[in-house]
Amino acid sequence: MTAASSSSPVAAAQTRAARQVIIHEDDVGMCHGANTAYLDLFRRGVCSSGSVMVPCPWFPEIAEAAQNDPTLDLGVHLTLTSEKKHYRWGPLTRPSAAAGLTDAHGYLWNNVGDLRRRAQPEAVEAEMRAQIDRALAMGIDVTHLDAHQYAALAPEFVNIYARLGAEYRVPVMFPRDFAAIDYRPNLGTVDLAVYPAIADRLAEIGYPLMDALRETPWVRAGNAESAYRQMLAGLPAGLSFLALHFNAPGEIEAIEPGSAHVRTEEYAAFAAPAFAAWLAAEGLQPVGFRGFRDALRARAH
Repeated sequence: MTAASSSSPVAAAQTRAARQVIIHEDDVGMCHGANTAYLDLFRRGVCSSGSVMVPCPWFPEIAEAAQNDPTLDLGVHLTLTSEKKHYRWGPLTRPSAAAGLTDAHGYLWNNVGDLRRRAQPEAVEAEMRAQIDRALAMGIDVTHLDAHQYAALAPEFVNIYARLGAEYRVPVMFPRDFAAIDYRPNLGTVDLAVYPAIADRLAEIGYPLMDALRETPWVRAGNAESAYRQMLAGLPAGLSFLALHFNAPGEIEAIEPGSAHVRTEEYAAFAAPAFAAWLAAEGLQPVGFRGFRDALRARAH
C-alpha cells in the first residue's frame, strides 16, 4: 500500500492535540540496501518519508525509482561529510583545497568538526545547492531538506540551510527547540543562541517545526521491536520526526560492520506484519513532507 501521508494535506494540521509522526529514512541512496528498505516500507505505509544522499553511489537507483513512482516522498539529505572507513564519497562541486570542504584525498571530511573548522560557507552553499539541483534534474520531486549528521544545522551553515529551503520552496527539518535534540555527538559544542530566531522565522512563514526528534538508537537493550514500540509510544502531542536508518541485509555489513545489525534489525522491526496496525492502535498518524510542502507553496500564491 502507498503511504497515505504522501498526498494528505497535513500542513494545515500540526495541531497540538494530534500525535503526528514523520517516520523518516535518512541515508536513502547511500547503498542498495537502504533503497530497498525505503521502497518496501514506504509502500507498506510504515515509512512516511525519506531523504537521498546525492553524492553516494546508489543515488541513481533511487532517482530512477522516483521517476517511475511520483508518490514517493523524498527530500535531500544534504551531505557534507563522508564518515565511513572504506566507503567514501566526495562533493559534486569539485572545490579547490582552499574551500576547505574536503580532506587530503578529495573526499568530504569524515566528521563534522573538521567541516566546521575548515569549510568556507560559500563552498558549503555551492555544494548544498548542487545536491538539490541534481536531485531535481534526475527526476526527484523534492519534498524537503534535512541534514546528514546534522552538519548543515551547524551554526556556521544553518542560515544557508534555512535560506535554501525558502528559495526552493520546500520545508526544512528543523526542531522547535534545538537544545532538546541530541546534536552533540555530531556537532559538538554549538552556540544555541542562533537557533530560536531561525525557528521563529520558519514558523512565521508556515514551515512545520518538529516538536520532538528521535534518532535510531545505535545502542539499545532488548529486542528491536520492543525498543521501537517504546520509542513511538513515548512521543508527545504535536509533530515528531524519527531519523531512522532502515537497511536491507547485503552490502551494509561490509560498509559498516560495527553497526550494520542496528540498521537491518530496525528494518525488520518496522516490516513486521503487525507493526502498521500497532501504529494505528497507538493513535499515531504517520505523515510525510509532501503535504507540508504543497501547503507552503499554495500559501505563497
